Amino acid sequence: MIFRTATRQDLPAVLALLADEERVVDPASVAVGEAYERAFAAIGADPRNELLVLVEAGASGAGTVVGCLQITYIPGLGQGGAERALVEAVRIRADRRGGGLGRDLMRRAAERARARGCALVQLTSNKRRSDAHRFYESLGYARSHEGFKLPLTD
Repeated sequence: MIFRTATRQDLPAVLALLADEERVVDPASVAVGEAYERAFAAIGADPRNELLVLVEAGASGAGTVVGCLQITYIPGLGQGGAERALVEAVRIRADRRGGGLGRDLMRRAAERARARGCALVQLTSNKRRSDAHRFYESLGYARSHEGFKLPLTD
């Protein structure tokens, strides 16, 4: 498995992972609109953001994106002024779950944050994702806060 920064070529596969976590979505069926292009470019241009992929190398040398996540590094005055890493959009392709790929992806993300000097890694997860909650807890993540959201668009 290769763990690397996502390239523009990976964008349809990442969007396919985010489109439906219960089934495999063909990246060729995903429409990559202007808003996704802008968001991808903004993530790539921001040194405090990384979109990372887990790629399974194929026999032809081409790879299949089987996992992704985004890390945002947040400076703050808490934790002695250290940065914290916010992990979002964590996905493993539906047909590849249960084999340790998610554990590997999250371990590598934490190592990346530690190497950058972050004091902690935090994440939020939709309340309906009980399987994901069990997974994060198995990795040592603790339920420490209640989250709130305020939609700013309809």
